[in-house]
Amino acid sequence: MEKTISELFPKLDAEAALLVANAAGFAEATLEGRTRGNGKPFFEHPLHVARIACDEIGLPAECLAAVFIHEAMSQGGAEMPAGLPKDVMTLVEGLNRISTIKPKDTRLEAENYKKLIVSYSTDPRVVVLKLADRLEVMRSLELFPKSSRESKLLESLMLYIPLAHQLGLYNMKSEMEDIYFKYAEPEAYRLITNKLKASERDRIKITEQFIEPLETKLRDAGIAYKVKARTKTAWSIWKKMQKQKVDFDGVYDVFAMRFIIHPSECAPLIGDDGEMLEGLAYEHALCWKVFSFVTEKYESDTNRLRDWISNPKPNGYESLHITVRNSDGAYLEVQIRTDRMDAEAEAGLASHWSYKGIKREASLDNWLTAVRTALEGGATLHTDEDELPTPPSKEVFVFTPTGELRKLSAGATLLDFAFDIHTNLGSKCTGGRINGKAVSFREKLSTGDVVEIMQSKNQKPTADWLNICVTSKARTKIRQKLKEMEFAKAAEGKELLERRLKNWKMEISDEEIAELLKKWSYKTTRAFYEAIGDETLDVYVVRDAVLAMRNISTEESDAATHERIEEQKAREEAASARKSKDDILVIDARNVRGLDYKMAKCCNPVYGDEVFGFVSRLDGVKIHRMSCPNAARLIEQYPYRIQKVRWSENASTSSFQTTLRISAANDTSAIADIMNVVGSFRASVRNLTVNANPRNSTFDIVLKISVSGNLELDKVLSQLKIQKSILKVSRS
Repeated sequence: MEKTISELFPKLDAEAALLVANAAGFAEATLEGRTRGNGKPFFEHPLHVARIACDEIGLPAECLAAVFIHEAMSQGGAEMPAGLPKDVMTLVEGLNRISTIKPKDTRLEAENYKKLIVSYSTDPRVVVLKLADRLEVMRSLELFPKSSRESKLLESLMLYIPLAHQLGLYNMKSEMEDIYFKYAEPEAYRLITNKLKASERDRIKITEQFIEPLETKLRDAGIAYKVKARTKTAWSIWKKMQKQKVDFDGVYDVFAMRFIIHPSECAPLIGDDGEMLEGLAYEHALCWKVFSFVTEKYESDTNRLRDWISNPKPNGYESLHITVRNSDGAYLEVQIRTDRMDAEAEAGLASHWSYKGIKREASLDNWLTAVRTALEGGATLHTDEDELPTPPSKEVFVFTPTGELRKLSAGATLLDFAFDIHTNLGSKCTGGRINGKAVSFREKLSTGDVVEIMQSKNQKPTADWLNICVTSKARTKIRQKLKEMEFAKAAEGKELLERRLKNWKMEISDEEIAELLKKWSYKTTRAFYEAIGDETLDVYVVRDAVLAMRNISTEESDAATHERIEEQKAREEAASARKSKDDILVIDARNVRGLDYKMAKCCNPVYGDEVFGFVSRLDGVKIHRMSCPNAARLIEQYPYRIQKVRWSENASTSSFQTTLRISAANDTSAIADIMNVVGSFRASVRNLTVNANPRNSTFDIVLKISVSGNLELDKVLSQLKIQKSILKVSRS
């Protein structure tokens, strides 16, 4: 290390610095020769993690030492050194166990993984250290190969981002979210960040205009306050766009103002009874007074009023939220609360992760609260092992062979697991393997087991399975399957009897059916038909019994059965849309109406894309997609040459060319799949380039197509993504 531990961690006292220095020296010696993707020593990773834990989270020396020892053991193969403090050993053991968790599937629930971490840990600070480790990994994603990078992104989204959110580590959570967004959805990330950059001046102007007319009123009313202005992160905006199905401009609370009132510095207020207001009544009155000033000045959307002062949320959250519109038509969310309310919302019982409504259980909440207490208190969470928070123990967590995590009730069997995966898999289960060992489907599962299911197409559920399964899901599915089998057999029996009766030119009345049920002791008509379906009761016996009741001799009919087949064909022709002369209209521009425009070749906009115009010196107005890789540079460096543009109602051009980049399986069927998809829409192939990638055994394909607009392009993209031979599709 170029710097000493005391220089790297100046907050540590001499004893703490010695502990960390010894652990760091052990790790540096063990990891010598190991490098990261950039060729620098791997030791940089635990060093950066320790600095995050110390500087950004505030964890003590025991935690920093545990980081170095853990990396030396997991990456360097070292054994735990002797003489370590008990706290450090506990932390290292927890980190080693958690490092074995490898989420691999986007369908996994982060809540299950959080519970698995709880079951693997005895010291809650282990989770926080793991979050610091993941933040360092996310900051260094460019050092990892593509395949590894994608798995890190997926793990972060499913597990570490929700954990950081629930522990109240908001800065860490927001940073990881935006890094994930940047790599996972680069085009959408560019679109939103460029939109934020392009509208930054407008937001500054809105802030100044919003506060100015209120300052005098608030001062004259004797209200002391401070204002916090905040802009949502790119990831938060994107999630809201997806959830509400709106574009960027449709997200009301991209930008919010928060009034935090200081009651101790405000003028007194008199209540309706003439008495001086105090306590909560005084705080509430101050909030409503600020509310009245805001809504008196600005038009408010009463449908978006949220009064959590008169009726606080169950977790104790108190605040007034209102959306207003200024004279320019811009929407702005305003939050009004007192110092006490803000403190509780940020760090108390009404913490952000609670009032956002995350699903959780009380036992896990208590454990996570203990983590937060340790963080905020800065002291050791416990001194007696008997006082350790007890993790939830009523579940077991097991993995599929592909790494998918499943949560089941304690005592669950392999058959429970099969039904948890899928009803059909459970119904055909004959046994399986647990950690590679063949077992029957009666075998009970333990946390951490890797479970594989064996099945047979001839297998069917039986009533005895209800005694094997313990989960309500499996037992319900078994009952449903048994009922389905009964109904299916009954339907088969009824259809068989009706077909034979038709051949025999016979009909059975309801009265005769009732007599037959009585004769053979069937309680229901369904049971009667089910007996015919499973051949317990022969249809010829039924016929003879009916004829005997009628005193008629048996006579079979040779009439042939005829089936009618009807076919219908319907074709619809779409009316041609009206064509206009111009696809692009330049608005809010004084001197460019006569200029020609061209579609920028760097991003190839198509009809319907979100676009902006850039006034070039030689080629008139060039139209770029808002998500263009060059958009940020143009908006920042040449704001005076940016023009607002929009598409006309109908496109005059019948087609727009765009480029798709496709990663496909190394299989000739992939090309056929691509051509079939493109051919099924109003699109045509202009150029197709295929390069084999021997490293990954894939095809790298560049496809240039012509489409009528972004709606047709979205159809092509969505169909390409669901093809089995297609691994990834993106638009250039």
